[in-house]
Amino acid sequence: MSDNDTILIIDDEVQIRRLLEITLSSNGYKIFSASTGHEGIQKAVSHVPVLIILDLGLPDADGFEILRKLREWYQKSILILSVRSSEEDIVKALDHGANDYLTKPFRTGELLARIRASIRQNQGTAEDPRMLFGSLEVDLANHIARKNNEIIKLTSTEFSLLALLAKNEGRVLTHQYILKEIWGMGYIEQTQYLRVFVAQLRKKIEDEPTKPKLLITESGIGYRFGC
Repeated sequence: MSDNDTILIIDDEVQIRRLLEITLSSNGYKIFSASTGHEGIQKAVSHVPVLIILDLGLPDADGFEILRKLREWYQKSILILSVRSSEEDIVKALDHGANDYLTKPFRTGELLARIRASIRQNQGTAEDPRMLFGSLEVDLANHIARKNNEIIKLTSTEFSLLALLAKNEGRVLTHQYILKEIWGMGYIEQTQYLRVFVAQLRKKIEDEPTKPKLLITESGIGYRFGC
């Protein structure tokens, strides 16, 4: 657990807040909650939590507007927890600064895993020059990757893609975000181009490329590394 183990829940559903409070408290987190967007912003300012769980369907404001206002100053992780499951809403939330998106109803184990991954991002895990994911090692300092202590032959672009995904472990990255970061603005619509590179990368880092456990597809949205 980090020194700052406070989580803020912004959700107007009493049952959801109670469920989250019980679940997260039993796992060692200190919980604050708010039933409206503006109350949530006030509590975020007062407590500066390590992570915010934000619903999009709030009674006083659109969840995207609350997300935008939080991102004007709040630099830590925001996890969207919403009944909205459309690709458009998920991509919009991620592109507007959410770190992750989980739809209701949710599985407790998956929620806890997403929270742990987001908090690791806050703690600067991504800045560690050597990252370990089971038998896979991503060495940022030396620009190489190893599997079972054997160097994997990667092109410069493949390594850049792997490094970007690994540094954002647990976070869903949209196709457009990845394409912009790796290839530039001129490629943001070339999703098929990205799929080719992802397939190549999976062949080199996954134990079973057709059943990936590291480089996960979020259908119609993008990719998530780990968890």
